[in-house]
Amino acid sequence: MKPRHNIYIDEETSAELEALAARPGVSKSAIITDAIRHYIRHRGAHALDEALRIRLDRLTRENNLIRRDIDVLTESLAFFVRLYLTFNAHTPIPDKATQAVAQERYQKFVEQVGRQIAGGKRSLGPRDGEEIP
Repeated sequence: MKPRHNIYIDEETSAELEALAARPGVSKSAIITDAIRHYIRHRGAHALDEALRIRLDRLTRENNLIRRDIDVLTESLAFFVRLYLTFNAHTPIPDKATQAVAQERYQKFVEQVGRQIAGGKRSLGPRDGEEIP
């Protein structure tokens, strides 16, 4: 036996319920049961959406911090390579010719890194298609 509930609804909603229940094979109880089930499921989904939103917000903040750290590391590496190539050119005293050689070496380095990235090659870590052990 199903439990009985007494509810009060406004006149407009009552008229809409009467119109829906006027169709053959449809009862007020079935309409209200479906509406309550939908409402309960929607509230549960809302709680899940809220939990996911909080988690995604945290992951977004962490991702932004990681991106910032990678940018700093990239710039640091580029500066180090430029400095290294400048001081390790052919002559010990960096003059105009040495700086030109260093600039040329740096450009070649940047082009090589670009080719490796475009080709999917990596100097460190697994290559494309390889699994991490």
